[in-house]
Amino acid sequence: MPETHALLMNSAGYIALEDEYGAKNYHPLDVVLTRGQGIWVWDVEGKRYLDCLSAYSAVNQGHCHPRIVQAMIEQAQRLSIVSRAFRNDQLGGFYKEICELTKSHMVLPMNSGAEAVESVIKAVRKWGYTVKGIPHGMAEIIVCQNNFHGRTITIISFSTEKQYRDGYEPFTPGFKVIPFGDADALESAITPNTVAFLVEPIQGEGGVIVPPDGYLRKVREICDKYNIVLVTDEIQTGLGRTGRLFAEEHEGIEADVTLIGKALSGGLYPISAVLSNKEVLGVFHPGDHGSTYGGNPLACAVARAALKVLIEEKMIENAATVGPYFMEQLRGIKSQYVKEVRGKGLLIGVELHKEAGGARHFCAKLKDKGILCKETHEHVIRFAPPLVIRKEDIDWALEQISDVLAH
Repeated sequence: MPETHALLMNSAGYIALEDEYGAKNYHPLDVVLTRGQGIWVWDVEGKRYLDCLSAYSAVNQGHCHPRIVQAMIEQAQRLSIVSRAFRNDQLGGFYKEICELTKSHMVLPMNSGAEAVESVIKAVRKWGYTVKGIPHGMAEIIVCQNNFHGRTITIISFSTEKQYRDGYEPFTPGFKVIPFGDADALESAITPNTVAFLVEPIQGEGGVIVPPDGYLRKVREICDKYNIVLVTDEIQTGLGRTGRLFAEEHEGIEADVTLIGKALSGGLYPISAVLSNKEVLGVFHPGDHGSTYGGNPLACAVARAALKVLIEEKMIENAATVGPYFMEQLRGIKSQYVKEVRGKGLLIGVELHKEAGGARHFCAKLKDKGILCKETHEHVIRFAPPLVIRKEDIDWALEQISDVLAH
């Protein structure tokens, strides 16, 4: 045991333990983090890094935000979970506050983003059968190429990423895939059995792909015309990431159902939610759907605090201000490797030419310079720091990024 303890005192020891005992379903950069505060994280040797991934937007409010931490401590000392067999004094307040903030009529709390997606698939199918009158077993949901909505068997059934599907057959039927950003393709794909269109306003995991201006407005019109449910997956783009509460707001539309997660707890506890009108979520009756942990008082208390600090500390407004500045400065970097810089707010993708040899080794170089980010879709570096980042922090980051991209 003393030898194991000594081994754990440095990064190499922690990495060795992970490699020996852990499943190999991740390929992380070799940095072992032990502490975080705001936009910064520290490794076990004490080196400080600027977090430009934000746990895939789970820590929009910054690492270990003191108000959210305090809410978590206070609730954990009172009551953590009773299951939904009984009521708790946090759930109603959470429902009211999130519905008023997001202009939703009804909310279904779950734990992970993937669970929220699975829940809405069940809801819109049941809506199709009980409200729209589609023959049972015939419901179709339209999705987009290059999508990322989670990792369950049903969700990967409509993924177009080969690795996500390889070896996991048979797949769940009932999905139709169309190109992203093409509203005409949506209209062409609709049949009398179509119940919903599930779409990310910006494809994050797909490489920070921003659709053409007006795309979501036209999608909203098409869904209204054919009486199908518009579902926006804002699990990564929502809660301030793009400089608005929801990315759909940039086009002035409201989805019938919106999915959120990640930053709903400020990164401190798993919680997600399906936000909907009463017509769609109203199809559920007692026993139709559930989750032991979904809506537990600890999660609700944390989420209520996370939403309060997001609004009261004007983090969304900050993303709307410093995000465009960050993107403009990135576009000004002279580099033979950069093909395009795109995004909205503080969700930014830097796509590299294929000749650059992939984005991962650029991320490794940035790590050495004290910036943590991650490649996505092989050739894209994603920059998505916490929404509390300041202009002077971005200026420091730009110096490091410019040096790496230039050389």
